[in-house]
Amino acid sequence: MFIGEFEHHMDDKGRLVVPAAFREKLSDDFIITRGLDTCLFVYPKEEWMRLEAKLRELPFTKKDARAFTRFFFSGAAEGSVDKQHRMKVPGNLQQYAGLEKECLWIGVSSRVEIWDKHRWDTYIDTSSEVVSELAEQLFDFE
Repeated sequence: MFIGEFEHHMDDKGRLVVPAAFREKLSDDFIITRGLDTCLFVYPKEEWMRLEAKLRELPFTKKDARAFTRFFFSGAAEGSVDKQHRMKVPGNLQQYAGLEKECLWIGVSSRVEIWDKHRWDTYIDTSSEVVSELAEQLFDFE
């Protein structure tokens, strides 16, 4: 399980240090792709394979299924970590997520998200008001 929030700076070559808390779970190879809410999703290979199997079951005759799988898979790239524990973020994914210098790694259970720090701060500011409402709609905490 991935949990926590870690800030790291992207260097001029588009490399980010993978937080120590995530290194072992991500292993030496993983998949990075476009996420929702203009962040990036990072999956360990095992989790990616499970997700890929579910998405493969979607009917390609459905327009929404085709659109989502195109969005998700076309942006995907295999990632790896160098000896300094850095990963290279492909240019197209940097652009999609608006990553510049200050970035956040966010643990979200079975995946990691990478956010531009300013986008994350805005997201938290705007969504914190509705989280209680979402919890009421989605869960019974008894």
